[in-house]
Amino acid sequence: MKTIGLVGGMSWESSSEYYKIINKTVKERLGGLHSAKCILYSVDFEEIESLQHQGRWEELTKLMINFAQQLERSGADFIVICTNTMHKMAREVQNNINIPILHIADATAEKVIEQGLRKLGLLGTKFTMEEDFYKKRLKEKYNINVIIPSDTDREIIDSVIYNELCLGIIRQSSKEKFKEIIKKLISNGADGLILGCTEIPLLISQEDVKVPLFDTTTIHSKAAVEFALK
Repeated sequence: MKTIGLVGGMSWESSSEYYKIINKTVKERLGGLHSAKCILYSVDFEEIESLQHQGRWEELTKLMINFAQQLERSGADFIVICTNTMHKMAREVQNNINIPILHIADATAEKVIEQGLRKLGLLGTKFTMEEDFYKKRLKEKYNINVIIPSDTDREIIDSVIYNELCLGIIRQSSKEKFKEIIKKLISNGADGLILGCTEIPLLISQEDVKVPLFDTTTIHSKAAVEFALK
């Protein structure tokens, strides 16, 4: 079994889901008392969030490279970044380490293609929804088209992520807002939905959505196990 290097804490609420899903999947695969070999570098998200919203991405990139390098030195065989947004600097991080990064968009795209879908609604932080690092990878590498919510709806989603979900706050009122936004995406042609933020599955699940839903937290976690057990 390979050792998984987890860059977590962004937020720890979703990183705890990674840890649980990874170990549960290893147990399902191998049985008995088996669990995952993993090393977790968990950050102080207050510092990360502050730099994100100040647009200080060069500093964040240096930090992410440092986190990954520390995991590599600690014996990790590959890296899993436990957040969609911080894949913004995945290429730079990969260029500065000697072990592979298991990219969350690649793992998700494989599941989308398995279902034969090509037009997906994307929910995530404003960074993930509005910038190209995620959408462009899906389009250029997998020919998956992405549609995103309106400006107003993106503000709502981003606010719920940072001010509620990252703090472990789950509100029914926010769930209903998300469901309304999802309905709009479906009416605009989305034949599936990517939960492109690792906290959103704390709020929205398949039973809330009429089209196929792609929970990036679960997909990424299970892909990590598959890679570790190859």
